[in-house]
Amino acid sequence: MKGSILDTIGSPLVQVDSPEGATVAAKIESFNPGGSAKDRPALEMIRTAEREGAIEPGDWLVEPTSGNTGIGLALVCAARDYDLTLVMPADKSAERQQVMAAYGADLELVDGNMETARARADELVEEGATQLGQFENPANPRSHYRTTGEEIIEQVGDREIDAFVAGVGTGGTISGTGQRLREEFPDLEIVAVEPARNAVLSTGEPGDDGFQGMGPGFVSDNLDRELVDRVETARLEDAEDECRRLAREEGILVGQSSGATSLVAQRIAREIAEPDIECPEVPDAFDATQPASPETDGGQAVEDCPLVVTLFPDSGERYLSTGLFD
Repeated sequence: MKGSILDTIGSPLVQVDSPEGATVAAKIESFNPGGSAKDRPALEMIRTAEREGAIEPGDWLVEPTSGNTGIGLALVCAARDYDLTLVMPADKSAERQQVMAAYGADLELVDGNMETARARADELVEEGATQLGQFENPANPRSHYRTTGEEIIEQVGDREIDAFVAGVGTGGTISGTGQRLREEFPDLEIVAVEPARNAVLSTGEPGDDGFQGMGPGFVSDNLDRELVDRVETARLEDAEDECRRLAREEGILVGQSSGATSLVAQRIAREIAEPDIECPEVPDAFDATQPASPETDGGQAVEDCPLVVTLFPDSGERYLSTGLFD
């Protein structure tokens, strides 16, 4: 028995479609109780602020969000008895608004982008609210260092991870997870993914893009740019095509940023694949219960097969009203 819904945070690592001679595995973050990777920093930011005496249950909190962090905070605030106001650009999906409201959060929609939302949140701080600051709060990447990274290391077992691919929003996921994985796998390549039309890391210039939750239009303080070896971009149209493929061919229902990271992970896997190696299949629900053999028929050890790990941040259910799966 768990003491709280907050004790259920965690997600599986699942092998997805992979090229010959390589394995691609994705962390399915929709398994978290709030439905996304943002449950992790939401819990850690509030827990840290409580321990430091900055807040206590009953206080008024505020946060600008594109959706998932807001939902994660709404979940934690409901469980810990905080009043929460979320400020979000009005162009984000209706499902995001509905889930936040279901958890009891107050929502302010602003005409503009995340910079506009941040400015409005700052105004509410002047009125007495406490802002947790997901873009600069070190508890954000620390949550992924302690949980996401540790879970991945345990889940890959004896396998060596060759590359880690993650989208960039606040920078917390790729920085915290990447740091922990780099400690375990020093030769790991860390690949950041951003929208092709809002490629701030690649071009230095923000742009307009329909991605929800990836590419805020600025470089967050929480992004450790020295940790990133490579930046790749993905077009929204291609990412949405990949979302539909994942749902219809693999039974994995995910959102836009997951489609983007999936495309880039496949790209990296093709580059480092060893076609002469017959990579082992991971047993699934339709296989016998016997554990997989540590070696393939060709005599190659499991650890010889290149492994790319990526992260699917949320569920496709948050995108249904956008027509993504029509």
